[in-house]
Amino acid sequence: MKNVLIVIAKEGYQDVELAGTRKGLDDAGFSITVASTEAGPCTGKFGGSINAEIALRDVVVSRFDRIAFIGGPGAAKLVQDFDALNVARVAAKADMIVGAICIAPTILAAAGVLRGKRATVHDTDGEQERFITKHGATYTGEPVTVDGKIVTANGPDAAEEFGRMLASLKA
Repeated sequence: MKNVLIVIAKEGYQDVELAGTRKGLDDAGFSITVASTEAGPCTGKFGGSINAEIALRDVVVSRFDRIAFIGGPGAAKLVQDFDALNVARVAAKADMIVGAICIAPTILAAAGVLRGKRATVHDTDGEQERFITKHGATYTGEPVTVDGKIVTANGPDAAEEFGRMLASLKA
């Protein structure tokens, strides 16, 4: 069985993005583990609730086939979270499939994962676009962008496609 780690914020993950991403991965037969800054209950932007099974500091990246970071307002805090950045860096260095949706591509950018890559991000005022381009990405503005083993998506409407694309890439 293929294993995927989905990283969400403890508070303020984007419920629709999590559900859509999970659907795309579930439909492809992936086993899903949810991680956050702490194990335990996590609360979505729209009131959803899910338990993170593992804290980011305890993640062993090599146990997973791919890693996905979910957006939402809480994801902004993960841009400066040592453990979130470390998971992204270790996964990319191991040439794993890594994805991020909504504002979560800023986490990949901060970790150096998007340098030299084409990527998209949720962007209403240009701030996220400036952030990822400052960190070496080429912003596409597409709903979903794939560059090698990196998948980025721009928000809830693209969540199921994002999940399907993460599932379909060959490791």
